[in-house]
Amino acid sequence: MAKELQSALRCLPNTLRRELITEFRNIQASYIGRKWSPAELSGGHFCEIVYSILKGHATGSYPNRSSKPKNFLVACQMLEKEQKLPRSFKILIPRLLPALYEVRNNRGVGHTGGDVNPNFMDSSLILSGTTWVMCELIRVLHSLTTEQAQQIVSRLTSHKSPAVWVSPATRRVLQPNLKLKDQILLLVGSNEESTAFTDLVAWIENKNVGYLKQVINKMHKDRLVEFNNDGLIELLPPGAREFEAILQDYGRDIN
Repeated sequence: MAKELQSALRCLPNTLRRELITEFRNIQASYIGRKWSPAELSGGHFCEIVYSILKGHATGSYPNRSSKPKNFLVACQMLEKEQKLPRSFKILIPRLLPALYEVRNNRGVGHTGGDVNPNFMDSSLILSGTTWVMCELIRVLHSLTTEQAQQIVSRLTSHKSPAVWVSPATRRVLQPNLKLKDQILLLVGSNEESTAFTDLVAWIENKNVGYLKQVINKMHKDRLVEFNNDGLIELLPPGAREFEAILQDYGRDIN
């Protein structure tokens, strides 16, 4: 994925592009690894890098490295006056960045207090927000064909779960003691495409294939998943709600 991002953002100076991709991948890796505070800290640096890119796009000259404005909120607000910027670069992203930046400065990552530690939900916000920003940067700045850019964006927007490890060859639930139904929900819910039953058998490593199919058929009857005649499985809205509930339970702060 890093090579694809490098290609899609080739118009940026090497060091600035490397900074952006490194911080974005740090956010993803920290979230998947349940390291909430590092994910939020990387989110703050990511915002500074993106601001530097937007400012460089407005002036027609990108800096070699990112820099931190003295007043981040005011600096982002000033971008709204840059008439040469596309609307997402002067309105949408500059209004989103301060919110993401605020998470780093004034929430659980940097301060104590309050009844509930917000780091898990804040890290989820950071992941979603920075992914959207990356997709928008690629959409506007890419030097690829529209089809190639869309493929990268689609992969970027796939769900990232801290409970599921994903490699090109397989997926694994990181808490194997979960009920079989919950493991199925996690694996299907973290897959941006329909999940083949044969893949699910390999991912779960359950030797009792008949019982696994029985559980999925029950989930289909309960309208948690759609299990069609081609052996493909997709989450239905009730299953998606259970999937999110499992993630919330799994993601309770362990720091």
